[in-house]
Amino acid sequence: MKKLLFFALLCLSVASLSAQTKEELQAQKAEKQAIADAAKAEADALQAKIDALPGWKKGAFGTIGGSLSNFNNWYAQDKPNNASGNIGFTVNAFANLIQEKFFWRNSLATNLSWVKLDDKDNNTDADDSFEPTTDVFNISSLYGRNITKTLAASGLMEYRTTILNNFNDPGYLDVGIGGTWTPIENLIVVVHPLNYNFVFAENDAVFESSLGAKIVADYTRQIGAIAFKTNLSSFQSYKSSDLSNFTWTNSFSYTLWKMIGVGFDFGLRSNKQEALNYIQTLDVAQGGNPAETFDSVDNKLQSFYTFGLSYKF
Repeated sequence: MKKLLFFALLCLSVASLSAQTKEELQAQKAEKQAIADAAKAEADALQAKIDALPGWKKGAFGTIGGSLSNFNNWYAQDKPNNASGNIGFTVNAFANLIQEKFFWRNSLATNLSWVKLDDKDNNTDADDSFEPTTDVFNISSLYGRNITKTLAASGLMEYRTTILNNFNDPGYLDVGIGGTWTPIENLIVVVHPLNYNFVFAENDAVFESSLGAKIVADYTRQIGAIAFKTNLSSFQSYKSSDLSNFTWTNSFSYTLWKMIGVGFDFGLRSNKQEALNYIQTLDVAQGGNPAETFDSVDNKLQSFYTFGLSYKF
């Protein structure tokens, strides 16, 4: 009986000692975590001061997505022997010089993708090479002299085209002057009432240069592991609304490990000149109409999206 009582007391003592040890470890962990949180807050505050210093700020981020597949004798599908794949990537790069009296902001945005479908049983189909499907290229440079803390007199040059197919056909070059407003951190609003939109294209019966107003709004932000950027670029022609256009692009990324994560890009665009040129040059058997005009063309909203791994540096 004494041995049993002794064993029970020993078990209770061990359990009590174990419980105390766990509580002590948890208390030590909480103390160390508080120190780490305070150190991180100090580091973030120092980084914010560094970011606010005048000088160059450079960086880039984007999304990479793709897939490859190969089927042999897969009779459950319409094409049992085929090879297919798609590859795409986006790049958003910037190099900004911020000084007390002026700024110079430069950016590059591109979205490229290729796709292929090779039916091995059909010798008359397209070859097995990758064909371009998404082709977006945009580069811009904005210079401004500060008038107040949030307002500057500015000049902008922006160029947009495709680079995989029909380079500079069409190509758009905007050159204009006006004002830039920065009401809050990370938000830039450009309003240039004096802007000339140069359009380069072989089909000069559809594409036409004109004078108008340029409006650009850009917001870039990072909150913890989440980063996003949205950019709206619009040209409003004084000559005709048929010559106006806008492009709205958005990029989101979530960092999983170091500089790698998952990303999503999507964009919307409206350009009546491009819509008319497409219908006029499209084969009649596929719905083309050489007699289409600005008054009759259906200017559908253009869109794209890319989902895949994200990167930044």
